[in-house]
Amino acid sequence: MTWTKQRLNNLFFFLGIAAVVVMLFTFDVSFVELWQHLCHAGYWLIPIVGVWFVIYGINAWSWWCIIKGNVGPNPPVSFKTIYRLTISGYALNYATPVGGLGGEPYRIMELSKYIDNQHATSSVILYAMMHFFGHFIFWFVSIFIYLALVAVGDMPLTTAIGTILGIIIVFCLVAFYLFSRGYRKGLVVKTIRWIGKIPGLKGWSTRFSERHAEAMQNIDTQIASLYGRDRKAFYSSLFLEFFSRVVQSSEVLFMLLLFGIDNGGGFSGIVITYLHSILIVAFTTLFANLIGFLPMQLGVQEGGFVLSIAALGLSAALGIFVSIICRVREIIWILVGILLMKVDRN
Repeated sequence: MTWTKQRLNNLFFFLGIAAVVVMLFTFDVSFVELWQHLCHAGYWLIPIVGVWFVIYGINAWSWWCIIKGNVGPNPPVSFKTIYRLTISGYALNYATPVGGLGGEPYRIMELSKYIDNQHATSSVILYAMMHFFGHFIFWFVSIFIYLALVAVGDMPLTTAIGTILGIIIVFCLVAFYLFSRGYRKGLVVKTIRWIGKIPGLKGWSTRFSERHAEAMQNIDTQIASLYGRDRKAFYSSLFLEFFSRVVQSSEVLFMLLLFGIDNGGGFSGIVITYLHSILIVAFTTLFANLIGFLPMQLGVQEGGFVLSIAALGLSAALGIFVSIICRVREIIWILVGILLMKVDRN
């Protein structure tokens, strides 16, 4: 690793540490109340935190599919390394504003140690696109889950709710169209041109385009070629990203069960509760991503959990509990990700 990359790695490391400190001092409850919530969670903290071993593994597998489709079936980087970079990248994403883009430069920097910079860049961009695309599919599917629950009399459907669902459907369909164009034609060149339309950035955009025109075109070609050349890798990665959110919903399920909320128990009761958990995660992530410019989404995630849980007719206190435990889980995994930046880096 060059001296410049060493310094950048240290910068990312201290950024993550600073994020943890900020998160610790920005809880909406006192440390006494926080401790009470943790005691209430008890042994349930183990599956709540532990399920993210699986979630990050699915995310890493999704990225791994892209790398193999982009570089070749036997890339010169191990899955273990991709798993480590996935966790560290998301740790940095939690710490930075603008929709959590801090982890992407770190991933490119680290991945370029194993493959050339252009393939590293295109692989990271492709995975970031797939990650966001997975969000939209999850939100889109969640609408039909809600409608299915309406059909069995479990959820209400008012004019206001129907209007909101309709807006989300249109929002997702527009996103599907934009993503399809990006996957077919690439998006780096167009993104730089779009940045040039922002006041004060036209000069930078022009200079950057002139200096890196060939590299940007190559990256766009690699982005477009994955969809055209290896559909299996493309759809495998997309399905895994969607599935990771389904698995993520089990985190909320554990907390609902902790409060004795199981819709009557039995298999059908657990299934309904799990579907409720999916809806809670879908609404919360949609709300958080719409206001994703806040670092660590401070206050946004908490508000999303409270609103989504209240919309299901559950108590606001449960929403606060879920948001606090999820914030604790984030801090734990940020620490894990930051520590992984300093170990096993060869």
